[in-house]
Amino acid sequence: MTMDKIKVGLQYWIPQHGLTRLIGKLASAEAGSLTTAVIRWFIKQYNVNMDEAKYSDPKHFKTFNEFFVRELKQGARPISSQDNVLTHPADACVSQFGPIQDGKLIQAKGHKYTAQELLGGDATLAAEFADGDFATLYLSPRDYHRVHMPCDGTLRQMIYVPGDLFSVNPLTAENVPNLFARNERVVCIFDTEFGPVAQVLVGATIVGSIEQVWAGTITPPRGNTIYKWDYPSQGDRAITLKKGQEMGRFKLGSTVINLFAKGRVKFDDSMANGHSTIMGTPYACATEKE
Repeated sequence: MTMDKIKVGLQYWIPQHGLTRLIGKLASAEAGSLTTAVIRWFIKQYNVNMDEAKYSDPKHFKTFNEFFVRELKQGARPISSQDNVLTHPADACVSQFGPIQDGKLIQAKGHKYTAQELLGGDATLAAEFADGDFATLYLSPRDYHRVHMPCDGTLRQMIYVPGDLFSVNPLTAENVPNLFARNERVVCIFDTEFGPVAQVLVGATIVGSIEQVWAGTITPPRGNTIYKWDYPSQGDRAITLKKGQEMGRFKLGSTVINLFAKGRVKFDDSMANGHSTIMGTPYACATEKE
């Protein structure tokens, strides 16, 4: 048995949720010099660029989580101001992107899953993205882990979907069927000038929590029930975010998946599998409305 098969096989046997709870507690602990030492090790191990961080000294962070969701300096990520351009929601790596065909998205070579499964089983919602486009963006440990809006949007619905906590790195994506549709995730549906846009934050092993700016921590706690929150399109309770505005964050890292409606956007020419993305740079542009 190869080492890759062993790494994947172990993920079926380890107590995913128990391990994640433990790591989450450790990452949120204020352990003084020990916390600082762990942060220094992490920076060196993963070659984290602290020059762009608002606070570059590891001693500034009381917990590992504070470091992991660190802010960047003002202006570190200029947002493309072109009206017809959507911008990358995160610093990440393009895992897969392209058309949604027969309701299915490509996970990796030889693996597909359905938009309906990803969106928590809602067939009506999935139909809004039929024959549309998708992109899967993987956030590695060294990346900036706040997630931003690709365009102006008004939140219509948020869905918490319980599930497993497999790793979401390329090795696992190539070997675990239905990975993104079986892992825990938070689905956010926005109404935009580019049609409906889904921004899905997918959990993973040792992802201690997923947070949203309008609701705080969505998970933990973890459960076995799908929860849905609906939001008004107008009035005081409406939640409208601008392009480039933060919408959520991971403690620790994971994957963002975007879904777009049919014929509404065209991906930027820079998009390619394995391509590194920078939040705020061109991601896609509007197409002529049908």
